Amino acid sequence: MATRTDAPTRREQILREAARLFAERGFHGVGVDEIGAAVGISGPGLYRHFAGKDAMLAELLVGISGQLLTGGKRRVAEAAGGPETLLDSLIEGHIDFALDDRPLIVLHDRELDRLRDSDRKLVRQLQRQYVELWVEVVREVYPELAEPAARSAVHSVFGLLNSTPHLGRAGSLPGRGATAALLHRMARGAFASAAD
Repeated sequence: MATRTDAPTRREQILREAARLFAERGFHGVGVDEIGAAVGISGPGLYRHFAGKDAMLAELLVGISGQLLTGGKRRVAEAAGGPETLLDSLIEGHIDFALDDRPLIVLHDRELDRLRDSDRKLVRQLQRQYVELWVEVVREVYPELAEPAARSAVHSVFGLLNSTPHLGRAGSLPGRGATAALLHRMARGAFASAAD
């Protein structure tokens, strides 16, 4: 969530703990008192930062969708190599998200339908833009792939990478570096296979 190295703000702390608790017990299984206790404030104290749990959920899901798109655009803008290097950079960025923000993946899978229509539409719009950014790069690397096939391949790779919450507890993985390298090889293999 926070990409800078200084201490997270109270708002960021609340969002991180809300994401963790919502992912563990479901949106309706967590009260504001529990979220407040997790960050050392009273439940009603959360209302100084958010209008309620719905606002936290919206900020989490809209926020991560926006961050993925912004990060992808930044990687495209800063690309210092050909399309292969750019595709590797996009994969690395998504792997970082998949390994570091596993609760947000669970939250998205379980709770997206709880968002207000306008927030859900915004999440979907941001996600479509993120997918299309990838499709363009994948088609540069694999020009023989038709656009629909490239889009399907991107969605398939996202499914692979976003499966990290189902790999077991974070401590049970072979190590972050080894897991990231494995996911990267699998993503590249999936794209190469789609192009065969």
